[in-house]
Amino acid sequence: MMIYILQNEFLRRMKCEFNGTLLKSVLPPLLVTEFVFGVLGNGLALWIFCFHLKPWKSSTVLLFNLAMADFLLNMALPFRTSYYISELNWIFGDIFCNICLFMLAMNRSGSAFFLMAIAVDRYMRVVHPHHPINSLSVSKAMLGAFAIWLLTISMNAHIFTLEHGNMTKKYCESFMVDTDHQRNLIWRKSEFVLSFYMPLCVILYCTVHIISHLRGRQLAQHAKIKKALCVITVVVVLFIICFLPSNITQLLIWIKTRQLASTLNKSEVCSALENLTIVFYITISLTYLNSMLDPVVYYFSSPVFKNICRKALHLPQADPTESTEKKTRETGSQTLTSHQRHSSSYIQLK
Repeated sequence: MMIYILQNEFLRRMKCEFNGTLLKSVLPPLLVTEFVFGVLGNGLALWIFCFHLKPWKSSTVLLFNLAMADFLLNMALPFRTSYYISELNWIFGDIFCNICLFMLAMNRSGSAFFLMAIAVDRYMRVVHPHHPINSLSVSKAMLGAFAIWLLTISMNAHIFTLEHGNMTKKYCESFMVDTDHQRNLIWRKSEFVLSFYMPLCVILYCTVHIISHLRGRQLAQHAKIKKALCVITVVVVLFIICFLPSNITQLLIWIKTRQLASTLNKSEVCSALENLTIVFYITISLTYLNSMLDPVVYYFSSPVFKNICRKALHLPQADPTESTEKKTRETGSQTLTSHQRHSSSYIQLK
């Protein structure tokens, strides 16, 4: 049942709140699953990056920072699970509430931007293989990753200014439906949209141009090209599964709120948006799936990561198809070299 309060005494703005009974049964199992597989997958990834992937490449820097973004999420998930089990009652204090919300937002924005950077990296290596950026040093790649973190921090720093009210039930949310659409926080809306739609456009652009480039040059069967195409496909699928549902729901809430606020009383708006708000909280929890799915990106991006995973699972170290292609290329190269030598000898004899 939806209830509402006046939460900001200065702006006297009405926000919708609810008891979260349905969320108690849906979200804790989902968050626990995401936490367990996220810790296992990203723990393995960080171990491989730190102790087995040497020397690093510029692409390794992007993958490592993506794993770090997932680590921030994994640290906050147990507390969010407790929050939903308690039917949206936060017991850890306002300061720690904002810290957890900040880590969740950093993961959401950071993951989106680093997935975008990985897509751009693959695009440049396939479509523009001779561009100087492909020989970027590790130190410069680290500076680029640092810039992405600065952008992510600046976009989410406002979370530390959030107030959560003084009630019997303590809420801990960075998003609440605001019935006064004219006083909505424009910065928060812009940040939420920018952190999804800009990376989505860039990732789709890279994907379309990679596929178009490969079809035009008929290179899709080349082993390295197939690997790059596989990586970009995984990035697109992961990005859409994890981030698209919550962003669509957010847009629907904004549109619906604007429509209802002009025709209904403020208290009635909250009731009308109850189901849509619950859907939003469920879909925002789906964004946390990226923490347990990102290791799939690492698997297809790094042969070392793939081999260690295969060894841990007692699987063959080399893909027979890749080995055959490699032997074929080596044989073809040897044949060509031999043919060139014979031709050279023949010319000299003449």
